[in-house]
Amino acid sequence: MMAGAQARRGAADGLPPGARGQAMLVILLGLFLSVLDSSIVNLALPQIARQLQASSAQALWVVNAYQLASLVLLIPLAALGERLGYRRVYLVGMAVFALASLASMLASSLAALVTARALQGLGAAGVMSVNSALVRLTYPRSLLGRGMAINSFVVATTAMAGPTVAAAILSVADWPWLFAANLPLGLFIMLLGRKALPFNPPNTEPRSPISALDVALNVLMFTLLFLGGEQLGAGLKPQSVAAGGWLPPGWALLLAGIVVGAFYIWRQRRLATPLFPVDLLRIPVFALSMCGSVSAFCAQMLAYLALPFLLLEAFGLTPLQAGMLITAWPLATMVTAPVAGRLIGRYPDGLLGGVGMAMFASGLWLLAAMPEQPAHWDMAWRMALAGSGFALYQSPNNHTIVTSAPLARSGAASGMLGSARLTGQTLGAVVLAAIFTLQGGHGGHAEITALAVAGCFAALAGVFSSLRVSRADGHR
Repeated sequence: MMAGAQARRGAADGLPPGARGQAMLVILLGLFLSVLDSSIVNLALPQIARQLQASSAQALWVVNAYQLASLVLLIPLAALGERLGYRRVYLVGMAVFALASLASMLASSLAALVTARALQGLGAAGVMSVNSALVRLTYPRSLLGRGMAINSFVVATTAMAGPTVAAAILSVADWPWLFAANLPLGLFIMLLGRKALPFNPPNTEPRSPISALDVALNVLMFTLLFLGGEQLGAGLKPQSVAAGGWLPPGWALLLAGIVVGAFYIWRQRRLATPLFPVDLLRIPVFALSMCGSVSAFCAQMLAYLALPFLLLEAFGLTPLQAGMLITAWPLATMVTAPVAGRLIGRYPDGLLGGVGMAMFASGLWLLAAMPEQPAHWDMAWRMALAGSGFALYQSPNNHTIVTSAPLARSGAASGMLGSARLTGQTLGAVVLAAIFTLQGGHGGHAEITALAVAGCFAALAGVFSSLRVSRADGHR
């Protein structure tokens, strides 16, 4: 009862320190599980395909179902959180996530496993769609930057730990046990979350009802964009791209997604509180931050996809060597994220983001300028520079996205964070597919071109970030 009262009182400008710690424990554990399960089954796909008598292409849907379900429901569930309460959406999402984890453990066919993973992705969407909104209600405004930096730190750490956790579990148990830890942790999160998570502040503004057609258009738009980007990303080899002037299926899906998206956003422009937050995009600093986020994640995806080809095929490294070198990137992100959090509030977000993207772009261009046979340390420090720059950009940019929205629209801003990430990643896969198609082969030249282009997208994100400084960034 006391924790609930503290949550209600503290929502206006954060919770008191003790209650804040409990709320952040719940928020970060849910984020940890959601991010971890997006990649934890990757190493087990060959084993799953053998045991469930499926092809490798079919087994990939164990991963895709989770990612797709999470993506298409981020914005609708964020809107639901604004109406019903962020904590309610979060807790129900965690309950669905835990039950779907149990169903994944017990699945005896590929269809059952894919269905369970889609439900698990739905639950993860409930957690991630309101994550940043809950952080905003948990921290006082003066400390919110640190909360956003902790979020970035957990994401970077979990993304890096996913393969290691999976390898440790698979070394002693079968693939169903990959989902076992979700059950006790999920129960703990739900029990503590009922007491610790903050309540939405009172809001008397009228809200447009959530239209089933708009939800369907949102789902269709992001599904087409996701499938198009995935298909192009999976078919990076030139011979896998259709020839003879015919439009490849991946490009067709992307074009269809753009057409659906144009109609969907046209409908949203007429609403006071639209499902897709076009009202927030009318705020200059929010729009600049979103454009920067899309550009930054596009650059990141270009580099993530191009680097393995460059290290393995052009430089002739072993998978272990390449993996160890690439680890320098997320390690640098982990180290820099807390520093970025402490700098938020002392310096304008736009300035921090501009410096971060200058570092990121420099790291990418230096990777593109490597000699033909670089030493391992020579590659590692360039990746570390890129990872540090991205971390210095991401936390301040996320801080701006969340705080530039009115408090009552925190859910919409939170949902847009995930949407910007995936839009940028899809764009990165499309750009890389185009580069590989035009230049042909993986001898190194196409990969270097991709890194150089990634540097240009990072520089563009830096421009968007720097433009915010002239708009009184941080004092909206």
